[in-house]
Amino acid sequence: MSRKPNLLFVLADQLGLNQCGYAGSPTAHTPNIDRFAGESADFRNTVASTPVCAAYRASLFTGKYTTSTGMVINELRLNPAHRCLGHVVSEAGYDTCYIGKWHLYANELGNHEDPKNSFVPRGPDRLGFDGHWAGYNFHHVYYDTYYHSETADKIFYGKDVYEPDAQTDMMIDWFSKRQDPETPFCAFLSYGTPHDPWVDSNVPERFRNMFSTANFENPPNYKDENDPYADKWGRLDDKEREELPLWRRNYCAMTANLDWNIGRLLGALEAKGLKDDTIVVFSSDHGEMFGAQGRRAKNTFYEEAARIPLLVRWPQAVPTGLVSDACLSTVDIMPTLLGLMGLEIPESVEGMDCSAIARGATAPGPAAAFLQNKGACAAWEAGSEWRALRDSRFTYAIYRRDGKELLFDNTVDPLQMEDLAPKEEYEQTLRGFRNALAAKMESIHDTFECCTWYRDNWTENRIILRSATMA
Repeated sequence: MSRKPNLLFVLADQLGLNQCGYAGSPTAHTPNIDRFAGESADFRNTVASTPVCAAYRASLFTGKYTTSTGMVINELRLNPAHRCLGHVVSEAGYDTCYIGKWHLYANELGNHEDPKNSFVPRGPDRLGFDGHWAGYNFHHVYYDTYYHSETADKIFYGKDVYEPDAQTDMMIDWFSKRQDPETPFCAFLSYGTPHDPWVDSNVPERFRNMFSTANFENPPNYKDENDPYADKWGRLDDKEREELPLWRRNYCAMTANLDWNIGRLLGALEAKGLKDDTIVVFSSDHGEMFGAQGRRAKNTFYEEAARIPLLVRWPQAVPTGLVSDACLSTVDIMPTLLGLMGLEIPESVEGMDCSAIARGATAPGPAAAFLQNKGACAAWEAGSEWRALRDSRFTYAIYRRDGKELLFDNTVDPLQMEDLAPKEEYEQTLRGFRNALAAKMESIHDTFECCTWYRDNWTENRIILRSATMA
């Protein structure tokens, strides 16, 4: 090739793999994503290293685990000294564009609409995305909302404009107005959907109507009692349990809208002659439990929350319809993309370059994906910390609070309804996972601290001042 490929990364928020049609969801309406999956390399065993919004994003851009970035809970401000994907592509001469949710700059719990939390000023905190910026730190109301560009002034899409529709229009418009089409670009479109609140007023009516007669009963692994290891964001009260069918319906409606916008985006890319020269990635930061295992939200190793879509399309180099069993996690995405693009992979990266697999080669991938939880979703509360490994067959997890272990065979028990850890015949398997987990944690200096340890040792006023492996 005469020049480096473009990169377009499309990121959903809270879309689990189990909620995609191509992965077998009986309720999803995702024809564009399904079609895209058939044109892409499908990394079917991908998980979020830490299934929480900010933690995922920090790992995505740095290629490091959460115990190295310090982004152990939401509503922290990432230390910008890490060497990130944006730095690499900018230094390689790429145009950059970032549209949508950022979630790496706040430093207080709540007060999301204050510009001191919603606006990310130009400079080091944009982590190398030095080109076009139309972002915001965090919100999940999708009508009458806004973004920021170069000032703290809020730029509103319009009272009756649905945010994902406007963001897609903005990305398509950016493709059209680029000054130098010969310069490669790196563009991120970070949608807020299908993240809650799943209320009727937060979803376009025409997409809600698509699911008006669908059945949204509780799944077989639904539990009436809350998981005792869940933090307050992971627990359901009686009213919320009654609302689960409505939540699921509106979640599917948001996902259908997301799919429609992705179809528009991919169509525009092709119409502008950019399809062959552009690596397009579709993924998500984590999934949603919806009452499965007695939990809501994310922040857990269970499949509904941890397992995410990862589709990579590049007609020039990635075989169409490739399905890989490699066990990737968030930290592997950055080095894999940089490897495909032929760019430098920072030495500080803790993930693995799987670009050879994406190209169709028979090459080793990660034997198992490592997952971490360092505490409550967004509060400095100890007691829910865990570590886990997921290989192509099993999920193994251990809680810090009392050392409780769990083991699931995902091939015969995809809903993870039978814990095999107490069974004598799985003792050898359990021991193997214990040893592998200990070795992995030692390799990245993860000492399994409680949540508040990071508050007391790494942060000041929720700004991360220290991280284990800086640039």
